[in-house]
Amino acid sequence: MPDIAELKIEKLVYGGEGLGHHEGRTVFVPMVLPDEVVSITPLEQKKKFIRGRLTKILTPSPLRTTPPCPYFGTCGGCNYQHISCEQQLVYKSGILRETFSRLGRIVWEGEIVTHASPPFGYRNRAQWKIAAGAGGRPAIGYYEGSSQKLCPVAECSIVSPLMGQTLAAFGRLLAAGKLSPDLREVEAFTDHADARLLLNLSFEKSSGKPEELFSLLHGEVPGLETILVHDRHADRFDLNGPGHLLYRVGNHDLQVGHLSFFQSNRFLLDDLVALVIGDARGGLALDLFAGVGLFTVPLAHRFQRVVGVESNVAAARDLETNLHESGAESPNARCTNVETFMARWNDVPDFVVLDPPRLGVPAPAIARLIKLAPRSISYLSCDPATLARDLAALVGTDEKPGPYQISEVHLVDIFPQTYHIEALVRLSRRG
Repeated sequence: MPDIAELKIEKLVYGGEGLGHHEGRTVFVPMVLPDEVVSITPLEQKKKFIRGRLTKILTPSPLRTTPPCPYFGTCGGCNYQHISCEQQLVYKSGILRETFSRLGRIVWEGEIVTHASPPFGYRNRAQWKIAAGAGGRPAIGYYEGSSQKLCPVAECSIVSPLMGQTLAAFGRLLAAGKLSPDLREVEAFTDHADARLLLNLSFEKSSGKPEELFSLLHGEVPGLETILVHDRHADRFDLNGPGHLLYRVGNHDLQVGHLSFFQSNRFLLDDLVALVIGDARGGLALDLFAGVGLFTVPLAHRFQRVVGVESNVAAARDLETNLHESGAESPNARCTNVETFMARWNDVPDFVVLDPPRLGVPAPAIARLIKLAPRSISYLSCDPATLARDLAALVGTDEKPGPYQISEVHLVDIFPQTYHIEALVRLSRRG
């Protein structure tokens, strides 16, 4: 397939690509900036669109910066290192506003308040792949962009210092042949002080004694506190250590287990909790998709009753422990999915926190929430498309207003250098 000689990039779109047009077809290409003229190599051609690889920048944008990471452009972990962090927030705000309008028919003319993170060293969690590298020896790294091919890395600029030391330690162990070639994945998570480490290891088929592996890792990986090994073939788990880390957020120590979700930006957690909860107080609060209780625990000290709902069994167990340990007067953790819970719940809450996964909130749960009519809702989203869809049901349109109105929109930059957008929308009941 020949190169497209000249293509002007019109804007950035969600997913890390730039958008332009060529001969009547929409073209998507990564690592570009608006107003740049580029040539690309087509990788996928359909009737209405082309996806391509950047071949050459013919007219660079004056806003383009030099990526500090030597793997940028090959590694799929980052999308925006060629853009300053300040400008990343400008583009992300524009994408969020445009998604509201295009997918939700919501015209938000108010401010999108941005909350910046330090640009590097922010991640407290990472997942590394293991596959054959140079010479066929196992290596550690990330997948290349839009592929299952390994990009071996010796360092990563967006992870915390302890995470960086962990990555280097596994690189040394693999190079020395001290780890089984059946190791496929390493997930690492650090505590608030970046001093203690949790590891999840996944093997295609575990060989040898787990005790020998545990001893090796404790001798080579700094700060290691707890390890969980998964043998995929036998579907067996082996644990060494307490099975969790304690992560301090605000005035609370939260237990985070091996299989529990937790926010991965170590710099913004206190601010995020303050933004989501605001000055909310009252009789009853619901924290839907509660995880380990990042919002449930502080809410339990502001409301007479708080119910945290979480479907993941491991996270729900952490949630129950964290509510009990926090000294909350009436801790209430429910291990069920939100749709089932909402179908059976009849008490009217004063305040609701929504923090769903990328799929958003199930439509029946949204409908039930509208019937219950809480006074205010804080919706924290990691996906602008499903956020726009759910807001459309809650807010409606100018022609047909819904029961809620948007009072504030915040963009919390949980993932600098990437296309990911974390948005907080505050909703209040009309009338």
